[in-house]
Amino acid sequence: MPERFTANTAKSSDCLRDHFLLAMPCLSEGIFSHSVTYICEHGESGAMGIIINQPLDLSVDEIFEHLQIKIRRDFSDMPVMAGGPVQIDHGFVLHRKCDTRWEASLKVTSEITLTTSRDILRAIANDNGPDDHLIALGYAGWAAGQLEHELAENSWLTLPANSDIIFSTPADQRLGAAAALLGIDMNLISGKAGHA
Repeated sequence: MPERFTANTAKSSDCLRDHFLLAMPCLSEGIFSHSVTYICEHGESGAMGIIINQPLDLSVDEIFEHLQIKIRRDFSDMPVMAGGPVQIDHGFVLHRKCDTRWEASLKVTSEITLTTSRDILRAIANDNGPDDHLIALGYAGWAAGQLEHELAENSWLTLPANSDIIFSTPADQRLGAAAALLGIDMNLISGKAGHA
């Protein structure tokens, strides 16, 4: 887990924690294009989140093979997400509540936790991990004030997160499903800003 984002940094100013950021059309290039980011931490020191709808050309099976973790079942149909452009060689697991305590976790809400330790991967491989999980490489990070600046420039739409979109909706449908909660079709939003 990145050092500056620990459970001890949680403050009441975490106004976008447990929210989705939907990329506006002006973010047309790179990893954030058409992205949905789940915000895990947001406070005075900045923000961090996991992009939940940009699958890598990599399966969970391949991650387990690389880490030499034995598996009990086939994970080849479960994609690994590109979680963001920071620490792309580190794994991050978003998961719903389970009774097990992991070595390195950040409790985002009473339902959702972000875990970065290998013990959760071993548990998932052996079918004793959380039933609902999303595995990503890398995270999205913003320095103090940076996300607020991007919001002021209309780079993102924000809305309270919905765990079913993270864990039960196919990756390619997450942007549309999140936008639908706002009553918006992202395909109808123009990338050009206008002034009345």
